[in-house]
Amino acid sequence: MFAGGRDLERAANGLASRLPDGLATFADLAYNYRWSWTPGGDEVFAAVSPHRWELCGRNPVRLLQEVSADALAIAAGDAQLVARAEEVLAAVRLDLARPPLPGPVTPECPVAFFCAEYAVHQSLPVYSGGLGALAGDLLKAASDRAVPLVGVGLMYRRGYFRQQIDLTGRQREYWIENDPERMPAALVTVDGGEPLTVRVPIYDAFVTAQVWRIDVGRVPLFLLDAERPENDRLTRWITSQLYVGDPYTRLAQYALLGLGGMRALEALGIEPGVVHLNEGHAGFVSLELAARELARGASLDDALAAARERTVFTTHTPVPAGNDRYPHEQVVDALGTYAAEIGIDPETISRLGRTHPEARDEPFGVTQFALRTSRARNGVSARHGEVAREMWQPLWPDRPPELVPIGYVTNGVHTATWLGAPMRALLDRHLGEGWIERVSDSDAWAAVDRIGDDELWAVRRQQRERLVELVRDRAPLDRLTRGEARDYVEAGMRSFDPDALTIGFARRLATYKRLDLLLHEPERALALINGDRPVQIVIAGKAHPRDEPGKQLIQRLLGLRGAPGVGSRIVFLHDYDLELASRLVQGCDVWLNVPRPPLEASGTSGMKSALNGGLQLSVLDGWWPEAYEAAGGWALSGEVDPDHAAQDARHSAELLRLLEQEVVPAFYSDAPPRPWLERVRHSLRTIGPRFSAQRMVDDYVEQMYGPDG
Repeated sequence: MFAGGRDLERAANGLASRLPDGLATFADLAYNYRWSWTPGGDEVFAAVSPHRWELCGRNPVRLLQEVSADALAIAAGDAQLVARAEEVLAAVRLDLARPPLPGPVTPECPVAFFCAEYAVHQSLPVYSGGLGALAGDLLKAASDRAVPLVGVGLMYRRGYFRQQIDLTGRQREYWIENDPERMPAALVTVDGGEPLTVRVPIYDAFVTAQVWRIDVGRVPLFLLDAERPENDRLTRWITSQLYVGDPYTRLAQYALLGLGGMRALEALGIEPGVVHLNEGHAGFVSLELAARELARGASLDDALAAARERTVFTTHTPVPAGNDRYPHEQVVDALGTYAAEIGIDPETISRLGRTHPEARDEPFGVTQFALRTSRARNGVSARHGEVAREMWQPLWPDRPPELVPIGYVTNGVHTATWLGAPMRALLDRHLGEGWIERVSDSDAWAAVDRIGDDELWAVRRQQRERLVELVRDRAPLDRLTRGEARDYVEAGMRSFDPDALTIGFARRLATYKRLDLLLHEPERALALINGDRPVQIVIAGKAHPRDEPGKQLIQRLLGLRGAPGVGSRIVFLHDYDLELASRLVQGCDVWLNVPRPPLEASGTSGMKSALNGGLQLSVLDGWWPEAYEAAGGWALSGEVDPDHAAQDARHSAELLRLLEQEVVPAFYSDAPPRPWLERVRHSLRTIGPRFSAQRMVDDYVEQMYGPDG
């Protein structure tokens, strides 16, 4: 058992001691997120108090702490509910008891996976978007595959921002305090006494961090937390907000994640065989690995080489703003004390983070540093691998782009997490027992072709209807909150039809995602949604607090709200999060993704939509070139064009043409629409196995974690 396991047991026992007899099972379940993808797990907690379950953000610890004594007594007296909970717990324990996967990593020397954010569940709000969702899915798939792996991150006391939209369409941000003691987390202690802590010199302070443990199936996730009495207010702020806008604090976060994360693993007694950096935020891990070699008497070159041999790196973004850079002076200021402590010249650190090491005026880049200090590197799709090789070729000036040592492992999604319950039940009936454990095996999906039209269409309608119910509840509330006119609020209550073609566009609202592509010809777009064959569009997403152009996209969209039909056919839902994302990918018939190529590294929301029978209409960028077949979706050209205005005009016209002439006619072709359902079956059969997180984890084990990675 890794360190902190007994602390989680004590937390579960403490919670159980406050519950009526018979409910200890619920406390045990609450402290391992394996319940969240075990059939029946969500339902047993919801049954205790459906309303409280939603109010507490589906946090099982908060539920059991907050629910009334009467509700607990009723639950304890419900023999069927207690029996169902015991069945779920038995299934979880059976899964956790499996032996580890034989391979290049072992329980004694596991993979240490470092990431700045983790979207494991909505009740653990330490994520912002796609990177976190990918990290959460990877931990779950590693648990399913029994890969020895631990996660390392930061416990953000205020998480990522929450979003409201005001009457002008302006995004407003606010933050809510996170209390780890009300989460399925336990503070790691030294033999049940004082909290285990580590100290890291950052800027002019020695930062003390404690460590929280969260179990994600058989994978422990350790989150560092600077909220300690030894730290002053400025130092405690380091773990306040995810992707804080202040570059001073952001660099301190990266230092704590990388340097402090490795020191935490050492204090926990974990010696990783491989360190996997998921983006460059944790790149300073390599310095701490090198420091250990220096302490044993190695030369600097040998120490860095030894650190490199233990480190693999995944880059996720070809967007320049996604690759943080800092002035040389700031890096020296942040790491000067640390560099002196381990005996490295700060200039050496700066050189490793510069594309041109001799250019002292060039900023330090966290991505360049991670690329230089890792033995294996990958993009997150085949197309992104090509883009990354071209982008970072200057780091290997003696090689042409095609020989730059950056490969790819295409992202995948955790099937059991993202499948809607009706679709899961349908696939369970037709694919046979154990198919979910063989989800990356294409043979497991062959029986999809035998699912009848009526049965498949009924499930698609059921999931669309659940989304419509959500929209009719959320849209008027969002509009009331921002003070909209009464008729627009009432239109939200009538919005959406469970039998109408439903298109989803939900993602981070950066300008390159091109939310406004449908607005290039507004009259044509309005004619589409108001036609005899109705089209309804649900949109969600957040712009970074400092991304003014991204915020203006929302304002442009809401500027159309007075146009005919918009109030009931187009909705923007505030405060995009994991739960909302789940409902959207389950309910939408078409998933729209129109980034400006080649800026989409991968994209995973479309994969989640495909699992649920949604069809893709996407630019041929990121993952879609690997998946696209005309029988299973639609595509816009992925050509790169420096004339953005001309490209946008072409893509807008082609998008509208596809919707008018192909998508809408296919959806309304029959009852049920057989050509449409043929596409759905093709999409399920081809995308389901190829873009699963199980396949992704297997690729990492085979291609990156072994000695030849």
